[in-house]
Amino acid sequence: MLKNIKKYRAPYLFILPFFILFFLFQLIPTIWTFYISFTEWKGIGDPVWCGTDNYQKILIDNLFWESLVNTVVYWITGMVLILVLAVIIASLLNSSLLKRKSFFKTVTFLPNICAAIAMGLIFRMLFDENTGLINEFLGMFGVGSVGWLTDTRYSKIPVILLNVWRNTPWFTMIVLSGLLNISTDYYEAATVDGAGKLKQFFYITLPLLRNILFFCSITITVDSWKLFNESYILPGPGASNTSLFQYMYESGFNVFNMGYASAIGVVLIIILGILSAVQFVARRKQGEL
Repeated sequence: MLKNIKKYRAPYLFILPFFILFFLFQLIPTIWTFYISFTEWKGIGDPVWCGTDNYQKILIDNLFWESLVNTVVYWITGMVLILVLAVIIASLLNSSLLKRKSFFKTVTFLPNICAAIAMGLIFRMLFDENTGLINEFLGMFGVGSVGWLTDTRYSKIPVILLNVWRNTPWFTMIVLSGLLNISTDYYEAATVDGAGKLKQFFYITLPLLRNILFFCSITITVDSWKLFNESYILPGPGASNTSLFQYMYESGFNVFNMGYASAIGVVLIIILGILSAVQFVARRKQGEL
């Protein structure tokens, strides 16, 4: 072992900064979070051991379960809408019929580089019940004023739309990179065999994008379960559109119940671990991994 380290010390030195940062800012905080989740701690003073009290509280906490349901909604809608839009937009950007591709690629990617808080404030103005542009537009068709951020029935919609609008460009670029790596020989052969564009899309494009789409699904899952900016800047009534990550933050830094917030964080880690494992197992059973 030591001989190998000495032999390959240069590569080890190059990757050493990553492991130092991972150890200091990932591993140690994660272990500390697990410990704090079994204590009562306000962020100052010494933590007081309380066993599984925080986890028992989670089981009867209605706000936790409401936030959990909201996050599941954000995850499912994000997974479906972002992947579908990313594939459609990437296919259009890759089309030989499209001119000025560089311009459209730039325009497509712009939402991803805009500040989340700034765009959240703009969305808040757009969905304002009294002066918002969305209600003004709907009013042209005789639709009454909708309380997008004041009605529990609609409060998740602005959050979903902002999440999809901000993240679709990034995954569009990933899907586009996959499309560019597909050889045109497949499509030429399919055209010779009489396959139309729709058949080529479903029998050539999508199968060859499976690994790319799998990577996107894992990333969207992680991003959805740590969604914070969108629900924080577009608050609805009560916890009607609060994400689980936001509820964890508020429990820790608004109520100063660090032990309970840590317990929520542990639950988040477990949920993400299970979801990722299920996705990997599903792919393995398909023979893709």
